[in-house]
Amino acid sequence: MTGLTAVLIYLLWSYLLLLTYAGPRIPISLFTGKPMDSWERTKTPTDSAFFLRAKGAHLNCVENFQYFAALVCVAMLMDKGGVVDGLAAYVVYLRIAQSTVHLIGATPSLVLVRASFFTAQVLMILYMALKLLNLVV
Repeated sequence: MTGLTAVLIYLLWSYLLLLTYAGPRIPISLFTGKPMDSWERTKTPTDSAFFLRAKGAHLNCVENFQYFAALVCVAMLMDKGGVVDGLAAYVVYLRIAQSTVHLIGATPSLVLVRASFFTAQVLMILYMALKLLNLVV
């Protein structure tokens, strides 16, 4: 998998998570009478626990996407795509694993698993950045 393909898959995964919790809102509002503004940030959440976890998983994707996408784009601009091609897929696999665990639940042990997946992603992104700068082998 190339770095650019990994970025595209990451983007699509983020949108899938977004649609998981935001997509049902219009039908819920239309068919149950729930006000459309009941999901505003300033209001107490009324969504199911799963929808709240899906929203959290989506927001977690968003918090790291720009770093990953920027790294891959910089690698391409430097004509060093090969530096990121190998590890970029694993960043995406770890992101999908982290999100999946987030969707499953929020027990302390699951949060630890999520944090481990997140840490591995951060370390991989940092490693690739340092490798682009020829600071690591």
